[in-house]
Amino acid sequence: MVTIKDVAKASGVSPSTVSRVIADNPRISADTKKKVRKVMKKLGYHTNISARNLVVKSTKAIGVIMPSSTNKALQNPFFPEVLRGIGSVIHQMQYSMSLSTGETEDEIFEEVKRMVYGSYVDGVILLYSSIDDRVTNFLHEQAFPFVIVGKPHEHENEITHVDNDNFRAGKEITEYLIAKGHHKIAFIGGSSDRFVTMDRQAGYESALIDAGIQNCEGYKIYTEFLKSGGQEAVESLFALESQPTGIVVSDDLISLGVLSMLEDSGYNVPGDISLVSFNNVYLSEITRPPLTTVDVQIYELGAQSARALIEKTMNKNEPEKRIIIPHRIVYRESVRKI
Repeated sequence: MVTIKDVAKASGVSPSTVSRVIADNPRISADTKKKVRKVMKKLGYHTNISARNLVVKSTKAIGVIMPSSTNKALQNPFFPEVLRGIGSVIHQMQYSMSLSTGETEDEIFEEVKRMVYGSYVDGVILLYSSIDDRVTNFLHEQAFPFVIVGKPHEHENEITHVDNDNFRAGKEITEYLIAKGHHKIAFIGGSSDRFVTMDRQAGYESALIDAGIQNCEGYKIYTEFLKSGGQEAVESLFALESQPTGIVVSDDLISLGVLSMLEDSGYNVPGDISLVSFNNVYLSEITRPPLTTVDVQIYELGAQSARALIEKTMNKNEPEKRIIIPHRIVYRESVRKI
């Protein structure tokens, strides 16, 4: 194994100088840093991260907490893409990532407690936000650095979070259907206790009210963020006496299930029914027909959450932030004018 002494000897500097180069000490000249790093690369020297972290009292790792269950969540392209955004930042900052694997809320809560009490990570990113969430409450009570992708249920001004304006996005995409002549518009959302569903539904309802359209409870269905959930939702909607002509779906993956079920039932999109969605995952562009959807910049949600968390871990006095990632509607072929 190559040691600091080996690097020092090959570089013609002292071992203490090599240590300062590794720590990026400003007292070491740029030329010396360049020379030493070149030798480190040539000899294949790698910093002993564990030893360095003991000195600086940092793990250089962050925990990323998925909604339960992880297996189902990873079926949704949203999560790999948001993880890609997080990964891009932590790679640049030379951090590592510990991904939660809990299948139930109890398992996730125990895993987060181990991360915190065991000092396994410097901070945590929550990839969900829901009502009265034990993990959120625990992290807040412990004053442990964490960031939410979404909107906190409580203490909104005391918790850094990265989100879209989901109310506005829900209203805009519904107004697009209304502008196309649709008055019987259904809403298919994910879990009803998740804020992303609540806000997008509230925007949908606001657009209906502003247009003088009846806000029909029978047109609102809640299901899992999975393709199978969309299939179940369609069965419920088309069992109604007055069937919708347009559907706002809160997630692209659910939309795939909706499309599949409509096709199996003999309905054509957009000929018989129009469909709009959220997230703009890659599948929404290659499905037939391509989906009109709200691009929420998933990658940027992840990247900004990682930046915000690392800032908090490096500076305990970093103020809490509310970071809103802009959205845009991507118009494709799943909507027709009535």
